[in-house]
Amino acid sequence: MMPTVNPNSSEHSQSLVLFGALGDLSLRKLLPALFQLDKANLLTDDTRILGLARKPYSDTEFTQAVAQTLSKFVAHDELDSATKQRFLQRLNYLQLDMKAPQAYEDLKLKLADWGSHITYYLATPPSIFGDICSNLNATGLNDPTSRIVLEKPIGHDLASSQVINDTVGSFFTEEQIYRIDHYLGKETVQNLLALRFANPIFADLWSHDHISYVEITVAEEVGIEGRWGYFDHAGQMRDMVQNHLLQLLCLVAMEPPSRLDADSIRNEKVRVLKALQPMHPNTINQYLVRGQYGDGHYQNQTAPGYLNEPDANTTSQTETYMALRADIANWRWAGTPFYLRTGKRMRSKATEIIIHFRPSRHFIFASDQESLAQNKLVIRLQPYEGIALQTLTKEQGIDKGMRLRRDPLNLDFAQTQGHIRIPDAYERLLLEALKGDQSLFVRRDEVEAAWQWCDQIRATWQQSASPLHTYPAGTQGPHAAYDMINAFGHHWYEHC
Repeated sequence: MMPTVNPNSSEHSQSLVLFGALGDLSLRKLLPALFQLDKANLLTDDTRILGLARKPYSDTEFTQAVAQTLSKFVAHDELDSATKQRFLQRLNYLQLDMKAPQAYEDLKLKLADWGSHITYYLATPPSIFGDICSNLNATGLNDPTSRIVLEKPIGHDLASSQVINDTVGSFFTEEQIYRIDHYLGKETVQNLLALRFANPIFADLWSHDHISYVEITVAEEVGIEGRWGYFDHAGQMRDMVQNHLLQLLCLVAMEPPSRLDADSIRNEKVRVLKALQPMHPNTINQYLVRGQYGDGHYQNQTAPGYLNEPDANTTSQTETYMALRADIANWRWAGTPFYLRTGKRMRSKATEIIIHFRPSRHFIFASDQESLAQNKLVIRLQPYEGIALQTLTKEQGIDKGMRLRRDPLNLDFAQTQGHIRIPDAYERLLLEALKGDQSLFVRRDEVEAAWQWCDQIRATWQQSASPLHTYPAGTQGPHAAYDMINAFGHHWYEHC
C-alpha cells in the first residue's frame, strides 16, 4: 500500500531475532515466510536470522529442523535447492531462558557484530512480553533503530491489554512496536483499499445511501485442535471478533485517508471503532447470538461436540459461534448495519465480506423477479482470494423474453494473475516490519478501542443472561442467528 521501499536502503532492518523459534507458529508460518522472501530476493545479502528457544540445540540441529519444516510447509515446486541453501546459511540458534536477565548477555555476544536495525519478533505467550522487553533494554539491545513485533492476543480485555502495552511501551516507543493481525497481510484485504479508493464506481456508492447492509463472515471447519485451555478462556468474542472481524469492519467502513501512510490509515480505523454503538441490556438478545457446537459430522466422520472434546470443561458456557449486528454512528453508515459472524466446526471454511447494495427504486421487469434486484459485492479472503460483483443479466434464448438471472463479474486472483504467486499474509507482514512500514500493523489506540467495545458487549450479555444456543458440528450455526438477521429484513449470504 505504501510506495515500495528498497530493501537495501538504510531504513531496512538487516536482521531478525525470532523468540520462540521452535514453536508451531515459527515452524509452520514464520520460517517458511522468510524463505519465500529470500526466494523473491527481498532480503539483503547480509540479512541474518537468529532463532531463540529453551531447547538445547546447536546451529546445525536448528538448521536441520528448519530444513524439515520447509519441506513440510513449502510447496515442492517452490523449494529450489539454491534458495534453500542460501536461506539455511542465514540461520543461527541460541538456547535462551527468556525470563532470565543474565541469559541476555549471551544474546548480546551473539549479536555483537550484527549492527543496527534489528527486528525482534516475539512469537511467544504475551505473559512474557514484559520480561523479554525488560531484558533486551537492560542489556542494551534496544536502540532507536530496533523494532519489536508482537503476536496477538494483546490481552484478554481492555485492562489486561493496557498492562501489556504499558509494559512494552516503557521500553519501546510506539514507532518501534509492530502488533500483528495476520488478516491485514492478506492480498485481498489490501485490495479492499484499492477497490474502494481507486475505483470511482465503488467510491461514489460506498455509503448508507447505496448500501443496504454489510456481512463479514469467518467460518472455520476446525474445532479446538488442542487449544482448549486458551480458547475456553477466550471464546469467539475475544479470539476472533475483537481483532480479525473488527479489523475487516474498519477497512470496509473507514473514511478515505489523506495519504496511504501508517498513521493516516490507522487514524481512520480508530474513528470507526469509536463510532461503534454500544449494546443495551433490553436489546442485546435481538442484536447478538451466541452458540456452541454439539456432536455432529465433519467430512463424513463423527465430530465430538465442544463439551466432549479432550480435556473439556463439561460445564463450559464459552461460545464457539457468534453472530451480531454492529451499528456505526456516523454520517456515512447511519442506518446501514454490519453483521459479523464467526464460528468453529462449520460446514465449510470461508472468510467473506458481502456488500449488499440497495435495490433500484423503480423496477420495470416482471414483478415476480423483483427480489433479484439487488447487486452484491462478494470479497473472498478464504479458501481462495477474489472479488465478485453479482449483477443481473437477461436469460439467453428467444423464448425467455426479459427474464433476469444473476451472473457474477468475477475477479479470481488465481486465474487472472495465475502466473503470480499470491503471498502468504506473514510474508507481507514480515517484509513490512523489516522495512519499517507500520501500515499493516495495529496501533495501541486501535487495540484499546476494540477491547472497549467488546468488553461492553460481554458485560451486557452477562448481565442479561444471554442464551447459549447449540448447533451440530458441520452445520452453518444455530437457527437463532438466521432469526436474528431475518428480523431486520436481511439474510445471510451462503457461500455454498
